[in-house]
Amino acid sequence: MKKQTFTLLLFFFAAFGNFSQAGNLPKAKHVVLIGLDGWGSYSVQKAHMPNVKTLMKQGAFTLKKRSVLPSSSAVNWASMFMGAGPELHGYTDWGSKTPELPSRELNAHGIFPTIFQLVRDKSPKAEIGCLYEWDGIKYLVDTLSLSYHAEAPDYNEYPEALCGMAERYIKEKHPKLLAVCFDNPDHVGHVSGHDTPEYYANLKELDRYIGRIIQAVKKAGMLKETIFIVTADHGGINKGHGGKTMAEMETPFIISGKGIKKSGEFSESMMQFDVASTIAYIFGLQQPQVWIGRPMKQVFK
Repeated sequence: MKKQTFTLLLFFFAAFGNFSQAGNLPKAKHVVLIGLDGWGSYSVQKAHMPNVKTLMKQGAFTLKKRSVLPSSSAVNWASMFMGAGPELHGYTDWGSKTPELPSRELNAHGIFPTIFQLVRDKSPKAEIGCLYEWDGIKYLVDTLSLSYHAEAPDYNEYPEALCGMAERYIKEKHPKLLAVCFDNPDHVGHVSGHDTPEYYANLKELDRYIGRIIQAVKKAGMLKETIFIVTADHGGINKGHGGKTMAEMETPFIISGKGIKKSGEFSESMMQFDVASTIAYIFGLQQPQVWIGRPMKQVFK
């Protein structure tokens, strides 16, 4: 009898040790990440974005999340998905499709480990998706770990296409993890300029799409088990990006939904690569040793 009790205790402590290493129990069943390319924190106060601001009030946020350098697109989307900076994942330019530096580590698919791969490894049958307007995204997400990925048609002809794609996908597939990447704050910033009436008009439009995505989650019966993250790769000034001003470097990070404190703005430091770590923490996943991101644990109940 004593031997059986001792064996059970050994089993319990071994299981507890593995559980502790892997992190916590999952915080939610679903994560919907909405990314707005070129959305600088400086714009939040002035922008008419009622849906985004409701998420801020109902959850937690920072307007001080910093981009990695250079503060441009591919390098920061990569960092957001890969839990590390360009020194490790190797994507260093605004339009990187492959690493300019050798990735410090490669997964079985031949790409630096991503949050999509971590979720896939833990849940082989999970529905994992990525929808986007800029085709550069597909080079950064490890498409072999995804159930589905698709590029929206030209925004100028079909401005609501990406939103519609996200609505249908959510209602039909109930994804465990979905990234929806809107390109147009960046595009408008290059054409008309950041911090211009045209830029704010686009943010107002995108806020409506975010509201529709939230409603799609609700109609799919997922709302009570979903965490929303709304964030950006970089900001901008004038008609460019990639510089070292805070308007280019600081981006919003907003998190709301299942198990998130209604605590408003948090003061802890956050970097771009902490987004992937926070999602890994939500799903109770152990992040790879090569990642340097830290989960924002303080936002959880």
